[in-house]
Amino acid sequence: MPRMDDAVVVITGANSGLGYAGTKAFAQKGATVVMACRSVERGRDAAESIRSEIPDSSMFNLEVQACDLADLASVRSCAERIRDEYDAVDVLCNNAGVMAIPRRETEKGFEMQLGVNHFGHFALTVELFPALRAADGEARIVTQSSGAHRTGSMDFADLNWEESYSKWEAYGRSKLANLLFAYELQRRLENAGIEEVTSLACHPGYADTNLQMRTAEESGNPLMKLGMRIGNRLLAQSPEMGVLPMLYAATADASGGAYIGPDGLFDMRGYPAIKRSTDASYDHENAQQLWRRSVEATGANLSLTDFSQADESLPAE
Repeated sequence: MPRMDDAVVVITGANSGLGYAGTKAFAQKGATVVMACRSVERGRDAAESIRSEIPDSSMFNLEVQACDLADLASVRSCAERIRDEYDAVDVLCNNAGVMAIPRRETEKGFEMQLGVNHFGHFALTVELFPALRAADGEARIVTQSSGAHRTGSMDFADLNWEESYSKWEAYGRSKLANLLFAYELQRRLENAGIEEVTSLACHPGYADTNLQMRTAEESGNPLMKLGMRIGNRLLAQSPEMGVLPMLYAATADASGGAYIGPDGLFDMRGYPAIKRSTDASYDHENAQQLWRRSVEATGANLSLTDFSQADESLPAE
């Protein structure tokens, strides 16, 4: 990774797992890291833990901001505070997520996994776009997906799983939505002639984080807890390895629209490489429909004509 002494990086879910590992890596390179966390208390504990782990941590600039991705008002408030405090944002890592939980709804009535993993990040990206556009040099938007996107499918007639619910299929849909969004955003940036902001996607492979244990705890199944614990110990790679695709997407020589994941067996372990996601993730019609539904659901509408002179080249919404 290059030095990032003048960069501002925003990471959601920065208090644990991949977000924690990413925060630490960016801070070690000199970046100012805004840790966007649902719990400010856990975020501050994580920031103190990072400072205690690394010599000369007094040089680090870690800021914790409250950001509950299940609450669009919290998302807007977080983005507003960041825009007020910083002239620009250089990197946005849409990292936080929930996985395979019993059906619940966000405050707006979205199915929780789609609401947090996709809708919340969609709104945050739109709200922070003026700050990303103001970056000195290329700004990057990195959206964390998962190999589980391969099990996902879009059903716009029952997008929020009101008719039936499968927690793992819902997780797969939310991770597919992450990719549809990341790729559609890049296409829209290109159509608007905006080269200074790029959108990329990544996935960590099988990483040992507390995401699996939270899933097991939500299930109430002791056998699942045991299975997750054994899997994490025997099969998973460390969070420090799992976060490498996100760091690569944020800082390395990669083009907009790229998908970065581990290069090892079954894409579960290894070092970052350019990968290809499923054909479903490159479906333009579904991506455009998801974009429209996201605007309707969140009220966040990214008008790229505000940032480009190439208005006539933009497709109709």
